[in-house]
Parts: sequence; C-alpha cells; structure tokens
Amino acid sequence: MESFKRNGRVNQALLDALTPADFALSDGRGGWTVWTVEKHLRHMAGFRLGWLWNISREHAGPLLDHARKDADGDPLWRWQESQPADLKDAFPAGDEAALKAVQAHLQSGEPFADPWHEGAYRSNPAHFLHHAIVHDSHHRGQVMALRRLGGCSQEQMQQIDEHWSTWRE
Repeated sequence: MESFKRNGRVNQALLDALTPADFALSDGRGGWTVWTVEKHLRHMAGFRLGWLWNISREHAGPLLDHARKDADGDPLWRWQESQPADLKDAFPAGDEAALKAVQAHLQSGEPFADPWHEGAYRSNPAHFLHHAIVHDSHHRGQVMALRRLGGCSQEQMQQIDEHWSTWRE
C-alpha cells in the first residue's frame, strides 16, 4: 500500500508540472483515436472507477455524480466533463477509493467481485493496486514522451524527473 501511495505522489508531481498547453499535446498519430496528454490523464484517473465499478461497486460511489446518468441510467464519473486541470482532484479521490476497497476486502477476507469470471485479483485484493501502479507508469511514460515531442525544455523535463526520489525514500 505504501508503493501505491508513492505512485499517487508521482502522479501529483506530474500533474503539478503540466502547463495548460501540455494537455493538448499529442503525436498526431494513434490509430483509432489520437491520444493527447489530457486523454492519457483521464484514462489513468478513470481506470480506478472502471475497475471499482466492476469489482467493488460500493467503493466507486464517491467517484460518481449521482445527479447525472449515462444512457444506461448509471451515474457518470465526477470528472467526466471537467476541465483538464481539475483532474488533480480525480487522482487522490480515485486512490482513496481504491485503497478503501482493498483494505475492506483484505479485512473481510472476501475476494473482489468477478463479473467477467476472469479471476481478477482473486489471490490478493492488493494486486489491484499493483495493476494501477503498472498502468499509471505506462501512461506517465507516454505523457513524458508527448511533452518531449511537444518541445518541453530540458529544464522542464528534469523538473518532473525529480520524482524518482519518491521511490528511494
């Protein structure tokens, strides 16, 4: 759980280093869709809700806007249409919900729900946190590459590289 909390600090360091112009950076390629820095960040933050909705729905509640519904009548993610800079609030909220879900399932001894019958996190609920760390790392790397391609200075790139000290504490 400590590693997951450190991962959250690294995400916050990245978000703090971004300028408003950075959110629109992309490589212009993609395939079926172009991934901007904003899209990567929304995907990262929304990852927690997506999984919690399926494995521990009661812990997804704080991440939802119950006044707004999708076409199926399910509540929308609170940051569905937020400004990119508002994603700074989505990450800690998602991390808190994920930690509470894992702690609850560890304490109860009950495994997470498995609606797709794929064995997701069956051996240990904490594996959900490991999955989030790996997922975030993958997308942080893509965000950093887009920043580099977008012309960020060496000084700006080094500012975020200082996050590595978080992992050496």
